[in-house]
Amino acid sequence: MTKILYRIIILFFFFTVSCNNTEKSEDLVPEDDFTIEAVKETKFNAEHVFSALPDRKIILSLIEENKIEYNPDFLNDPNSVNKYTVEFFKALNLGAYGSDLNIASSFDQTQESMVFLKCVNVLAGSLGVNNVFDESLFDRIKEQSGNKDSILEIIIGAFKKVDETLKYNNRPATSGYILAGCWIEGLYVSCQMAISNNNEKIIKAIIAQKESLKHLILMLESSPLNDNSKLVISDMKQLYNAFVEAESKKIYDKSTLEPISKEVAALRKKITLGA
Repeated sequence: MTKILYRIIILFFFFTVSCNNTEKSEDLVPEDDFTIEAVKETKFNAEHVFSALPDRKIILSLIEENKIEYNPDFLNDPNSVNKYTVEFFKALNLGAYGSDLNIASSFDQTQESMVFLKCVNVLAGSLGVNNVFDESLFDRIKEQSGNKDSILEIIIGAFKKVDETLKYNNRPATSGYILAGCWIEGLYVSCQMAISNNNEKIIKAIIAQKESLKHLILMLESSPLNDNSKLVISDMKQLYNAFVEAESKKIYDKSTLEPISKEVAALRKKITLGA
């Protein structure tokens, strides 16, 4: 999972017809997409989750071409950090704040970057990995202010250490939830940006992430599940249905993307509310 966290921190935070009823939505999921055999196949090959992610340079060029501006309203409220008391939601929101940290950094929002870094530090400490986000990390980021690539590498290194620490302590599920929170927040912000700009290239790139979502679901299902995680995975499958429907249309405008945006917004709200 280390490689996955590495790639998600680099890539997906930049980016990455609504179903009428639940029965129709469930019917859209191919039965063999989430079989026990598929779960076993993905268990030790979670790198598949992000094998199809677009190149960072391409995403940066799309942002520049479309003059996409920083919008803090798209990001998780830093004032919410102390309300996450269950490990499941702490991990998900650690991932979400990690995504927000990178978004703020990528748009040269130094002050807000430090706010999100503090949020990450609070949740990491609560999860027992606070030694990764210590004062030296803060100092290194401040020293590299204005250098996006260097800041990115520092943050990537920190999240790699978090992943390694959790796995060493036999907590792979917690590491998986961090990844899921990062992915979901990245998709949510990407959809907000894409719909605001109605850009075909960006929308197409987002819809192409269906397979990464599929493998993310399989990876999570291969871990021990509690009631909270089962509910979130169920919602992720609903989101997958929206991807299937959007992909089938082969039309890349905001009307096609809106069902995906609607599903991920509902899921993201559940995660950031901590319930």
